[in-house]
Amino acid sequence: MTTGLEISKVSKYYGEGNNKVTALEQVSITVEPGEFVAVVGPSGSGKSTFLSIAGALLKASEGEVRLNGQPISTFSEKELSSVRLKEIGFIMQSSNLVPYLNVLDQLLIVKKMAGKIKAEDRAFAVKLLEELGLWSKLKSFPEELSGGEKQRTAIARALMNHPNVILADEPTASLDTQRAHEVVNLISHQVKTRKIAAIMVTHDERMLEYCDRVYHMEDGKLLLAERAK
Repeated sequence: MTTGLEISKVSKYYGEGNNKVTALEQVSITVEPGEFVAVVGPSGSGKSTFLSIAGALLKASEGEVRLNGQPISTFSEKELSSVRLKEIGFIMQSSNLVPYLNVLDQLLIVKKMAGKIKAEDRAFAVKLLEELGLWSKLKSFPEELSGGEKQRTAIARALMNHPNVILADEPTASLDTQRAHEVVNLISHQVKTRKIAAIMVTHDERMLEYCDRVYHMEDGKLLLAERAK
């Protein structure tokens, strides 16, 4: 039993009968703690559906998803909401920062959603931001940050609840080459250091060098493409 993320023979269908569309077909993948995996493929290949199912945002039509050993495929919506909040960190192509919150509060709001903010939560948030080179930006607002700083803040926010899984959706889409390398290198380092299972969906082949394995998705099917290292 894996303690990371295990997706076994997952399919996703939309519609019925002659109108039935297969978005994912018998997809299987296991990502262990400390592994950083990339999924590449053309637009419309099923990557977004795959990431949504992995992130407990969407239920599969068939198959099983296990997160930290738990079979979440049969969970209720309330249980899935709790899983997303406590077990999964999301990093999107847009940093999705709250415009009226400063950098420190971007992280603390995660704890506020889960309950009360404790002194140790604030200390952990400060430590995370310091690790990611944002010590001087604690009181800065999103409009005062560069693209790279926004994504680093988003990475810190994703780590705030000590997740078992990190899911990154095109995290370098809005960054130049140097900032893109910095951001993915940071994600890789945090994944290895904190022993988190991580999947990155990307079109940016320059970033594959940071990943342990690379999968290719096409027409809803997922195949191991190559070893990145």
